[in-house]
Amino acid sequence: MNAMKWDGSSLTLLNQTLLPNQVKYIKCEDYRSIAEAIRRLEVRGAPAIGAAAAFAFVIGAREAAKNNNFWNLVYVIADELKQTRPTAVNLFWAIDRMLSVLERCKEDVRSIEQSLNILEKEAIKIFDEDRAVNTKISNYGTELFSASTPISILTHCNAGALATAAMGTALGVIRKAWNEKKIRRVFADETRPLLQGARLTAWELKEESIPVTVITDSMAGWVMKKGMVQAVIVGADRVTLNGDVANKIGTYSVAVLAKEHGIPFYVAAPTSTFDFAMNNGDDIPIEERDAAEVVNFGGIRTAPENVDVFNPAFDVTPHHLISAIITEYGILKAPYIEAVKNLKKEKGEF
Repeated sequence: MNAMKWDGSSLTLLNQTLLPNQVKYIKCEDYRSIAEAIRRLEVRGAPAIGAAAAFAFVIGAREAAKNNNFWNLVYVIADELKQTRPTAVNLFWAIDRMLSVLERCKEDVRSIEQSLNILEKEAIKIFDEDRAVNTKISNYGTELFSASTPISILTHCNAGALATAAMGTALGVIRKAWNEKKIRRVFADETRPLLQGARLTAWELKEESIPVTVITDSMAGWVMKKGMVQAVIVGADRVTLNGDVANKIGTYSVAVLAKEHGIPFYVAAPTSTFDFAMNNGDDIPIEERDAAEVVNFGGIRTAPENVDVFNPAFDVTPHHLISAIITEYGILKAPYIEAVKNLKKEKGEF
C-alpha cells in the first residue's frame, strides 16, 4: 500500500482517520495542510511523521522563497512543524536534519533556488532511507523466531506500512516472519481510544491474508494467561539513552503483563527514533489529546457531560521490561545503556 506519495510539488497522504471504512487520499499543496494532517493523525507513526514533515519543510521553504525574509521564515516554519506532535522524536529529527542541510547551503553560499533543490533531494532521501531501514529491521527481527516452532504474537497500535515508508517496523518483522512460517497468528490490541490496532493493523494484515484476531486492550492479560500468544512486538515513538521506550498509550501495560507471564517483549525501532540526548524516559514529553477522543465512541457519547478526562497519547515502558530492541543496525539487548551508546558511536553521533 502507498500511504504517502511525493510528486515534486505536493504530498499526497492516505487519510488514516477514515480507515478501514474509506480509502481516501489528501493532496497537500502547502506546509500547513501537512502540519494539520500530522496533528489530526491523518498521517501517523513516527517514521511517517518524520518523512511527511521533511516534505512539508520543502513546500514551506518554497513558500518562504517568495518573500524577502526567507531565512527568518524558514525557521518559523520549522517551529510550526515541530509543534504538531511533541512525543515522536522522528518529527524533530527530520526537521533538524533539513535545517542542517539548509545551514550548509548558506555556508556554501548557495542560491535560494539551489538550496530548495537540495532540500527536496534530502526529503526524498529521508523517505528512501526509511524504506531500506524497514527491510533491515524485518530481517534482524525475524531472527528472533524459529520456523520449527511457529508462534502467535501480540502487537499494540500500528507500526506497519501506514506508519512508515514501506513494510513497517513491528509489522515489517511480522510480515517477514509470516512469510518464513515462523508465526501462525497475530493478536492485535484494539488500542483505545483511537483504535489504531483494530482499524489499521487489522486492516493491513487482512489485506495480506495474515491471520489476525482483534482483542480489546483489557483482554491482553487473559490472552497471555491462556497461552494464546508467545511473544509481543511493538513499535516506538522515542527511545532514550538507557533504553526506555515511549509508544502508544497502553504499551506499558502490555509490557508489564508480558513480564508477569514470562513472554518476551520486543520493540522494533529505527535509529531515527532514538533520542541520544535524553537519558531516560522520565524526560519524554507526553502529548495529551482532546477529551472528546475518550468520551465518544463511533460518534456516540459514552460518558457523562463535563466529566474529567485524562487522555495521554503515549506512555513510557522502562527498559527492564524490554527483552530486545530491533534496529537496522541489529538487535540490542540489556544492558541497554551500553548497547545504545555503542549504537550512537556506530551511527557516528558523538
